Amino acid sequence: MHKLGFGMMRLPLLDPKQTSQIDVPQVSAMADAFLAQGFTYFDTAYGYHGGESERAVREAVVRRHDRSAFALADKMPLFRFKAADTAADQEKLFREQLEKCGVDFFDNYLLHCVDTANYEIAKRLDTFAFLSRMKEEGKIRRLGFSFHDKADVLDRVLTEHPEAEFVQLQINYLDWEDERVQSRKCYETARRHGKPVVVMEPVKGGRLARLPQEAAELLARLHPDWTPAAWALRFAAGLEGVDMVLSGMSDMAQLEENTRIMAAPEPLTAEELAALARAAEIISAAPVIACTACGYCADGCPRQIPIPELFSLYNEDQLSMRQGRPADREKYQSLTEGRGRASGCVSCRQCERQCPQHLEITSWLERVKNTYEG
Repeated sequence: MHKLGFGMMRLPLLDPKQTSQIDVPQVSAMADAFLAQGFTYFDTAYGYHGGESERAVREAVVRRHDRSAFALADKMPLFRFKAADTAADQEKLFREQLEKCGVDFFDNYLLHCVDTANYEIAKRLDTFAFLSRMKEEGKIRRLGFSFHDKADVLDRVLTEHPEAEFVQLQINYLDWEDERVQSRKCYETARRHGKPVVVMEPVKGGRLARLPQEAAELLARLHPDWTPAAWALRFAAGLEGVDMVLSGMSDMAQLEENTRIMAAPEPLTAEELAALARAAEIISAAPVIACTACGYCADGCPRQIPIPELFSLYNEDQLSMRQGRPADREKYQSLTEGRGRASGCVSCRQCERQCPQHLEITSWLERVKNTYEG
């Protein structure tokens, strides 16, 4: 089985400023190309693209291909449940997901974004028991969870819920030794419990596809024909126990590159791993925001601030400013036209409660404001 999964969270759009307006014909063409090359795994979630990702999967994949030709993963959004919600509400949501996707069952189903806070929600709603019942009814083939916290929390969840059959982890060479993410420690914890691993964010929201010049040149000396994305994907795919590597692909060019890389990826050598470790040091020295552009922060922002796009621009400009070029204020104006500016933040911190990376978003927005509006 090919290890590349199509992450349906950064799909091509009809309007770049409207994340819910998915270009379904283009997604359909990409899905066709993906399946034609022997790849089968699609990963969606309730909140992706303003709630439209699941419908895009239905239109681009489910209605156009035999159910046996693909595997579909979806997720229970624990962070969307309020204090007044009950176990009946999660069953209603689960049934809604089946309908939106147009399927009778999910091949993989996950508790979405398990961390300390969301795990408490799962315990209150008895989510593991409910999903185990859905598995018994044939609505789920394999049960797991995606995880965004420290390794000791992961160890506790896996100890208390051995029925979890796999774990989805944020793994990439930049986060591998990062004590905030604990990528390596979480991976080792999952393997110690004997759980297969699905990798998310192998290219860290595209950040590892656009490297500082020094890091790019370091890697190019070893393999001039490898792109930065190839290095990132090969790192994740080469880890023992990894059975799927997800990549959010926004156009056909990205899909063609990723499928080419992942058709038969070889594990990295000791020399290549050492080069990546040095590249990670160089990248980490740049003062950038550790945003993966998942978009959860912008969902429901009262001022409609395009947070991931502003953070991406800020990160790109931090690299260019180190080389003497000014911040791109014209692009900032374009990104915020008709939407909120960084200065419009009201510090409600809803974005921070929804951020899987646990970023201090309001503080970073202040820096963005000072960079482009000062």
